[in-house]
Amino acid sequence: MIAPGRRRSFQRRVLAWYAAHGRDLPWRKTRDPYAILICEILSHQTQISRVVPVYERVLHRYPTVHAMARAPLAEVKAITDPLGYKIRGRWLHAAALQVADRADGRFPDTLEELRRLPGIGRYTAGALMNFAHHRDAPMLDTNVARLLRRHFGVAATARAGTAELWMLAATMIPKGKGSLINQALMDLGAMICRSRSPRCDLCPLRRSCRFRKWTRQGSR
Repeated sequence: MIAPGRRRSFQRRVLAWYAAHGRDLPWRKTRDPYAILICEILSHQTQISRVVPVYERVLHRYPTVHAMARAPLAEVKAITDPLGYKIRGRWLHAAALQVADRADGRFPDTLEELRRLPGIGRYTAGALMNFAHHRDAPMLDTNVARLLRRHFGVAATARAGTAELWMLAATMIPKGKGSLINQALMDLGAMICRSRSPRCDLCPLRRSCRFRKWTRQGSR
């Protein structure tokens, strides 16, 4: 259980850092669930710098979910496959077909319904809830998991540790600011709390971070 004062301090420092240093990414300028879905599926296990041009090409070629649904699968995959992890083009196309087949032709707006779409797990459903629907939901990608694990000293491998990280991710969301805090945590994890050579001296959380404390003690 995180004390309220510690939680507020964590939130405040992370959001202040993000306001000054957050990445300027094209999908952060839209609330279109289709565009956000493209971003999240293309970003899976892929460097952001490689994702941006493919994301822009997909949206230019298929500007709506209905345009994607009408396209031949092979045509979609010809654009997405060069990124690797070739199932992602199939996921995008299948999800577009399901959305287009809905009675209202619109994206679902609950976690449960979103997770029924192909290729959408808990993380991607959370992204759509936060960024498209502005409803708070935790998001736990590799970068956020690493940051929370290090800062709070959560076990790295146990299933119970993963459950604890999801609970922490939910706890750290200020009411009504799910989109901001999740973007901030993702950027802080990717840019500062890196897997190799973390930039601890630049981290806004360094004074309260257990990982920082352990590594400094170990170097003495």
